[in-house]
Amino acid sequence: MAGAKSSFLVIKQAALPALAVLIIANFVGYAVVGSNGVLSLGDYRRAKVERTVQLAQLTEEKERLAHRAELLDPSKADPDLADEMIRGELGLVRPDEVIIQIQQ
Repeated sequence: MAGAKSSFLVIKQAALPALAVLIIANFVGYAVVGSNGVLSLGDYRRAKVERTVQLAQLTEEKERLAHRAELLDPSKADPDLADEMIRGELGLVRPDEVIIQIQQ
């Protein structure tokens, strides 16, 4: 009986430190391999480069649309742009015109 009580006492005393070691190992594992861990740093850098390229494209598109909106200002509308838009929407073509479609 003394041996059984002795081994139970050893297990009881070792349970809390073992649990603490398991919890710490869990946190260390997530810090290294988890979705926000050290090993995913390369993915974040690659995503940053992709987002930077996407931001540059969207900024360019925004500037283009802002310029086009400025040309359509009712107080000083560009006649060529207005003519182009009206003809495109309504499908109007004069008999003496030749239409050349350009892929954009």
